[in-house]
Amino acid sequence: MARYIFVAGGVMSGIGKGIATASIGRILKSKGFKVTAIKIDPYINVDAGTMNPIEHGEVFVTDDGIECDQDVGNYERFLDENIYTDNYLTTGRVYQSVINKERNLEYNGKCVEVVPDIPNEVIATIQRAGKKVKADFILIEIGGTVGEYQNMLFLEAARMLKIAHPRDVLFILVSYMPIPGIMGEMKTKPTQYAVRTLNSAGIQPDMILARALVPLDEPRKKKLFNFCNVEIQDIISAPDVKSIYEVPINFEKENMGNRILKKFGLKSRVSDLKEWEKLVKMIQNSPLPVKIGIVGKYFESGHFTLMDSYISVIEAIKHAAFFFHRKAKITWISSEDFEKNPKKLSKLKKFDGIIVPGGFGSRGVEGKIKVIEYCRKNKIPFLGLCLGMQLAVIEFARNVCGLKDASSSEFKKPSENFVIDVMPEQKVLLKEKRYGGTMRLGAYDCNLKYGTVSYKSYGKNSISERHRHRYELNNRYRDILEKNGMQMAGVNQEKDLVEIIEIPKHPFFVASQFHPEFKSRPLKPHPLFREFINAATKR
Repeated sequence: MARYIFVAGGVMSGIGKGIATASIGRILKSKGFKVTAIKIDPYINVDAGTMNPIEHGEVFVTDDGIECDQDVGNYERFLDENIYTDNYLTTGRVYQSVINKERNLEYNGKCVEVVPDIPNEVIATIQRAGKKVKADFILIEIGGTVGEYQNMLFLEAARMLKIAHPRDVLFILVSYMPIPGIMGEMKTKPTQYAVRTLNSAGIQPDMILARALVPLDEPRKKKLFNFCNVEIQDIISAPDVKSIYEVPINFEKENMGNRILKKFGLKSRVSDLKEWEKLVKMIQNSPLPVKIGIVGKYFESGHFTLMDSYISVIEAIKHAAFFFHRKAKITWISSEDFEKNPKKLSKLKKFDGIIVPGGFGSRGVEGKIKVIEYCRKNKIPFLGLCLGMQLAVIEFARNVCGLKDASSSEFKKPSENFVIDVMPEQKVLLKEKRYGGTMRLGAYDCNLKYGTVSYKSYGKNSISERHRHRYELNNRYRDILEKNGMQMAGVNQEKDLVEIIEIPKHPFFVASQFHPEFKSRPLKPHPLFREFINAATKR
């Protein structure tokens, strides 16, 4: 029988429930248990694919093609396990499933009601996800905070599951402990209210993760013990850290893993966080930086820089830097700056490497194309991802092949040379305005050309990588691109689609149509990122 651990949030969102959930999973895995994790989003959206990345953060894609919340990426990175379709729920997805069942007479003519049928669907999906991977523990993160109206049905599902399996369900509240500057004292009252709110949904937390700027002290722990009905040993301090990979180590310092097992009447099968501890020590003692610039357009919001739009890219850079005992120093560069003032391109010389990540639409693309040209001509290590590959092809077609109007049909501007064009099957979907969940999604095979940088990076000729796009390199232009020196390093043979392009006799100029960042792990950096950073450290 699987055990269920629900993780809910108190006081405010964005305090690290996803990292906490992933860290708990890593701890339980280190003790010899099979773990999987589920993210519940309270949105009506069926999946995350139609959400604005500036508002919601990165859209993560699994092997089986579900577009989901960025926290699923954290689960994969910490657990070093693939996450699948049933591990991501939204309000829209649950309602859609229930309505489809009703239309198919699967309720045998009964009246279908919000309660209990919606919570029952949530429970069934959670259990199905656990059975698929034969998990000992299923961690379920409920997005947002307790008290939000949108979350009530998910909390009700948790309550119902607890009633059905009282010994197999645990509740953890991740709550924020503010330190108002004018007072200079950590306050517990907001967390007390969060616990009361959770109580009103029929749930008593078994543990509290106290998120704060600094570690929790004993007086604060005693207050939470007195007012929240949680044992002092189950109030875990979760202070801010420099690296998210420190979090499992901090939790274990407070014996969190064994406390969880004790509540389920279990004992640790093994105890192995040695590799993780080694990683954290290396991160803390990495003195040499490697300077990487990310040229994008999804990180500006007023006066603030939002890193969540590219979180998997950031972590993949860090993983590769860890491999070489380096510290990644990442700078955000707006592509639109170069459209307004091309003279600013010279500042790219100070970087060890440049990445142009994925994206949609025409805003900022001319600036990115100028960046790619500068990297190509000035031998700056360059890695292009998805749109980054498409723009690298456009740049090469314009400036090397002489096709001055080379462009992508995505940009809606007249051209006689769409070197990047929409896939035939996607044209039908776009015409019918079927946008959600209809791109080329999930894992596809790719064959690598012997002797290329990509082949040497992977060390094999057959790979599988994850995709999220509609547009591809137009095969009509492959000959002219190759004749002028661009190498088609990777091809999906089933559909004869170019997956990786390279430019030889360059320190590192590689671009992929797929998203390699989705498969990078802290202890297993992705091969393309690893070799990109390797080239960058030599600059």
